[in-house]
Amino acid sequence: MTDESKILPGAERTRKGMFGVNIGLFANTFLAIIKTVVGLTAHSPALLADGINSISDVAYGIVVKIFMQISARPADKEHPYGHDRMESIAAVAVGSFIMATGISIFWSAISSVIGQFRGTAPEHSELSLALYVAVGTIVLKLFLWLYTRRLGRESGNNMLLVLATDHRNDTLSSFAAALGIFFSREGYPWVDPLAGAVVAIIILFTGIDIVRDASTDLMNSSPGAELTERIRNMIKEIPQVIDVEEITGHRFGVYIVLNVVIGVHPTLWVAEGNVVATRVEKKIMSELDIVRRVFVHYHPAKCFRNETPPQKRCIPLTREP
Repeated sequence: MTDESKILPGAERTRKGMFGVNIGLFANTFLAIIKTVVGLTAHSPALLADGINSISDVAYGIVVKIFMQISARPADKEHPYGHDRMESIAAVAVGSFIMATGISIFWSAISSVIGQFRGTAPEHSELSLALYVAVGTIVLKLFLWLYTRRLGRESGNNMLLVLATDHRNDTLSSFAAALGIFFSREGYPWVDPLAGAVVAIIILFTGIDIVRDASTDLMNSSPGAELTERIRNMIKEIPQVIDVEEITGHRFGVYIVLNVVIGVHPTLWVAEGNVVATRVEKKIMSELDIVRRVFVHYHPAKCFRNETPPQKRCIPLTREP
């Protein structure tokens, strides 16, 4: 899990993000060619299906690269907070692709089972080469999963974490293909579709989780319980703040824009209230790299609004010397 309070500088974060995308795109292109060709020549439906899965990985890898290039653009007049939200939009797109892949693999597995019961399942020829390719894919995808996940955590890039999850799914898919190829050689062709169906369900639910998390980032929400509590305690260190009534925010990729409502003493002058609000803003911005901007609203604390006269828990006015 990444530390939301500390992130890499924009240029370094973009560089790591693009490197992770490019290495995944290159690997998926290589695997798509190898698995498709070997799957056809070795008459291995399992490896051929895995090759088609890699082709889809290449397709949405290109989409992700385009989205990441857009998200790296600096803020402009029409987009004052930058283009970082494109990362979340890309995550929704990838999650949708993953869900579609899971459904496709599951449907193919069911069709294969029906075909075997009808006696129409394809016969497997010598599958040694196909098995070697499937095992090699597992090793490569396992490395890509761990490496891309590390890059994502270091850079705080949600898009890389999504790609890492997809690499993990590909590892499971290739494992199912290898398992099916092996048992097909041993005379148990039904293992292939069964393993594929199980992996398809895992992939489908992974896609659902990705879409749900990315959609949450696109909607206004609280920054998360842990970060919210940290911000609350940070604001309470300022003497003139009596109460922190509300902390909300909306994300722009890894960054967040905060809306904070604080309660102050009702006899503070407007200029004094502005000084307090500015102090809150500067404190949050200086201690949390993830925060791009803070909007602070202040008004009389609830204890002064709800009780006449106020109880002792309403602290007395503290003015600047």
